[in-house]
Amino acid sequence: MRWTAADVAGITGGSAVGSAEITGVSTDTRTLKPGDLFVALRGENFDGAAFAGEALAGGAAAVMVDHPVPLEPRIEVPDTLVALRRLAEARRGELADLRTVGITGSTGKTSCKDLLASALGRGTWASPRSFNNEIGVPLTLLSTPPDSEVAVLEVGSRGVGHIRTLIDVVRPDVAIITGIGASHLATLGTVEMVRTAKWELVQGLGPAGVAVLPVDDPVLLEWADRDGVQVTTFGADGDVSVGEVVLDDLARPSFRLSAYGESVEVQLEMAGAHQAVNAAAATAAGLALGRALPDLASGLAEATGSSWRMEVTAGSYTVVNDAYNANPTSMTAALRTVAGMPGRHLAVLGMMAELGEASSQAHRSIGRLARELGFETVVVVGDDPGIAEGAGDIAVSAPDVESATRAISERVGNGDVVLVKASRSVGLEVVAGELVP
Repeated sequence: MRWTAADVAGITGGSAVGSAEITGVSTDTRTLKPGDLFVALRGENFDGAAFAGEALAGGAAAVMVDHPVPLEPRIEVPDTLVALRRLAEARRGELADLRTVGITGSTGKTSCKDLLASALGRGTWASPRSFNNEIGVPLTLLSTPPDSEVAVLEVGSRGVGHIRTLIDVVRPDVAIITGIGASHLATLGTVEMVRTAKWELVQGLGPAGVAVLPVDDPVLLEWADRDGVQVTTFGADGDVSVGEVVLDDLARPSFRLSAYGESVEVQLEMAGAHQAVNAAAATAAGLALGRALPDLASGLAEATGSSWRMEVTAGSYTVVNDAYNANPTSMTAALRTVAGMPGRHLAVLGMMAELGEASSQAHRSIGRLARELGFETVVVVGDDPGIAEGAGDIAVSAPDVESATRAISERVGNGDVVLVKASRSVGLEVVAGELVP
């Protein structure tokens, strides 16, 4: 990327004051690099323009603001978030030979992204973090190295229309839907609306695009047939299938991966039986891009997960840090994975956010599942819509992360396995960090 301030003003419909040569884009002064354009985003409780001076002092080539500030060089635009997206759309147009894979779904987006990036190997760009919203997707695209052959973009959605606004940034050649479940129900209302919102990614495919869909979702497959979309399925009986899944003592799966009459054996470093299915989705995308199954399998074996996602640390006892986020599907998968590991099982659990009217029932079900799987103790942190009620006498209530840390520390012993999981807002990564032996 090499833009002038005047170029940026033209792309965004803004006006430039002063001149600058811009080689990158940032929205955070903590990670800003010399030559970056600092885009001053505005939120309900903050105004990024307050950090514009700090950004220039830190090496920013220019700042983008939505109101005049006594600083130069600057680009003034009506809306910095809209302008950020337009910059990403323009950059996507410049990267004409880049092929992109968009990944959405209720669970598994980040793991699938990590697996696919590793499977594709050299020449592939993917954000090292979960940059999947209206800010993160443009930033991921804008930071794509010019020599990249493929970009793997995680695309989230909190409502109908969210993904549609990002389609001109992503321009997917392959669209993966990892699965549909109960997530963001507080804003979307029903699982059917979740499916509708995620389908926007598939609708953004070009004529030669491929949708990678779970074989066990007949509605998605019906929609693909209705819309004339080319499909590769994944799952137990999909075009790309997994079989003979076995977990080792650290819950790392080995399995047979099969596609179109060819099979390979795979051993993942990432924990959880569900990662085998994520690997199948990643493989389906790799095959759609023309890669060979054995090459993809070799890359999968080297994949490492993002922080706080089924992150297993073994010592005198084992901590499974899955604290980044949670919904009923991912919580169930984590509990079942830990229950299959050797040792006594304990958990520190918190609220699954944004479930709307389904919240109480979903949380009670998770508590019951922990009890049925034989967990010794479940420490329930903060606001609890029903985990403790479902868990019964194995539940221990803790009002905050500090008391939760004390409660689990008093109970964990040699050879135990502790799962730490909740929605991001609960902040259980603090507990996991304190607990790691």
